[in-house]
Amino acid sequence: MFSITKRLADTNARTGVIETLHGAIETPAFIPVATRATMKGVLPETMRELGAQALLSNAYHLYLRPGEKIVEKAGGLANFMHWDGPTFTDSGGFQVMSLGSGFKKVISMNEKDIQPIQTKENLAKVDDDGVTFKSHIDGHLIRFTPEISMQIQYSLGADIIFAFDELTTLHHSRAYQEESLERTYKWAERSKIENSRLLTSKSPLASQALFGVIQGANYEDLRKLAAKQIASLDFQGFGIGGALEKERLKDILNWVISCLPEEKPRHLLGISEIDDLFNAVESGIDTFDCVSPARVARNGAVYTPNGRINIKRREFKEKFSPIYAECDCYTCKNYTSAYLHHLIHAGEINASTLLTIHNERFIIRLVDSMRKYIGNGKFLEFKNDFLGRYYAK
Repeated sequence: MFSITKRLADTNARTGVIETLHGAIETPAFIPVATRATMKGVLPETMRELGAQALLSNAYHLYLRPGEKIVEKAGGLANFMHWDGPTFTDSGGFQVMSLGSGFKKVISMNEKDIQPIQTKENLAKVDDDGVTFKSHIDGHLIRFTPEISMQIQYSLGADIIFAFDELTTLHHSRAYQEESLERTYKWAERSKIENSRLLTSKSPLASQALFGVIQGANYEDLRKLAAKQIASLDFQGFGIGGALEKERLKDILNWVISCLPEEKPRHLLGISEIDDLFNAVESGIDTFDCVSPARVARNGAVYTPNGRINIKRREFKEKFSPIYAECDCYTCKNYTSAYLHHLIHAGEINASTLLTIHNERFIIRLVDSMRKYIGNGKFLEFKNDFLGRYYAK
């Protein structure tokens, strides 16, 4: 399923290829998030033109709407959304945290960042067997267990799926992190057993790959323990998740990767800041996903090699040139900053579409460049030059 094509000396960075039923993914690769089997405001065909190699959707949301059996009847996730390529689905574990504990996923120990969302009702309760949810759509009670998550993801038919896990936050105590880690390990065992049962029952999805998820927050001993436990279960790949301090990302990845088998792919869940992407690739991450490029685009924020800018600012009102002249995306080739400034202030849907196209292309192209520079041995020089320019201001 996974082959390494190049290793970069003095780092863990590497290039490789993940083979799936719906095509190959050249790594490292950024995987855009199509949460409900769609990118907001951007067609699947456009995502392919932007260079996306795969898309990731959310099992929890698709379970609620339209229902995993509808997607299965449509021929699986890729067919359902008319996507010509590999797909991922996450397990619903993120919703255990975001809906269950009522806390945001935080990447800082700053006290203001880890306050509860006081206006948000607690919608889920976690126990050792699974999670009882109250639907955020209509309030009805539903139940997720590792077995149910595997059954949902099997019906969705993605090429790469993730074991059911509990995502903690930095607000949780050390004692709770230990308890949660043990629970996630047992859920991983159950996920693997159920996935094996499902794959032997029907051959068309026999190539569906299951990744185990590694938690442990900021604790070195817990991260290493989790990595060893999950690796012992012989998953086909690994997802690295959990809340963590941004400043410690590289350390955490190095702790985890030192305990994982070299020959299997590693996916980092939910990271997309520019320096984080470079640090992840340097540490040996093969794929990663995040909603951020599309989400910030909807608020007017766009990436350039000289840093992130906000097209809402007055300075762009009469700028009759692209966001970034050297960008090869559809938006920059055809529209001026002044027009995009107008669209977003006017509340036009096209603003989100055009800015998302630019941001997704920017990140995809950046990671493609990382892959190229690993290949020619100049990744570290590229990293230093790019980050020096991006964060200069």
